[in-house]
Amino acid sequence: MDKVRAKKHLGQHFLTDENIAKNIADALTLEGYKKVLEIGPGMGVLTKYLLEKPIETYVIEIDNESVEYLNAHYFKLHGKIISEDFLRYDITKVFGDEPFAIIGNFPYNISSQIVFRALEMRDRIPEFAGMFQKEVAERVCEKKGSKIYGILSVLTQAFYEAEYLFTVPENVFNPPPKVKSGVLRLKRKENYKLPVNEKLFFNVVKTAFNQRRKTLRNSLKTFNLSDNLKEDSIFDLRPEQLSTEDFIELTKKIAANGV
Repeated sequence: MDKVRAKKHLGQHFLTDENIAKNIADALTLEGYKKVLEIGPGMGVLTKYLLEKPIETYVIEIDNESVEYLNAHYFKLHGKIISEDFLRYDITKVFGDEPFAIIGNFPYNISSQIVFRALEMRDRIPEFAGMFQKEVAERVCEKKGSKIYGILSVLTQAFYEAEYLFTVPENVFNPPPKVKSGVLRLKRKENYKLPVNEKLFFNVVKTAFNQRRKTLRNSLKTFNLSDNLKEDSIFDLRPEQLSTEDFIELTKKIAANGV
């Protein structure tokens, strides 16, 4: 097999620029782990640079044609190609409790879901790097006060330091997407355990942004806030005006209210 045919239903756009592929691979710091999982390797443009690093590389790929290509062209991957859907597969079957990094040129149609899945496994993922649609990469890294700042921004930055690295033009893909791409790196915070109930924190953030035009006093009504608590000035704000740290403090106040 000479090459893999890009499949629209899988959101495949194959990167053709070797320098950009190498730069994405180099985004990994290799600190705190000995294994890396690449999601959606396609024909291995990024994989080849990962295999040069002093780290054990695994790939997970849902496309059978890509799996066949990788098996034929990358002997170092033999036994390390997981022919599964990352969003549904129990990756502990491969890594157990060992820490591992995640990297990839992620399909745009599921890239946010990949981040949320990684957040669920944050205890085992000290680092995450890769390419997204530019708007999504910017959203992950955005700070408070912006229209694109939202659930993905707050929840990711609660546990990781997020850094937007560089922009990738449309013409270095086959087929070219209709939008620019952006590469980011997430490094897990040294102290990434929140000083609040994490389930409640997620719920507060999601509920607030689901009605982002309303003040918190109105968007968080379902939490049955006491009249006394509702007098707190933080409830005059809209969700995009709160930093991740502000949301942690807000969650503490709601927890103390008896939720």
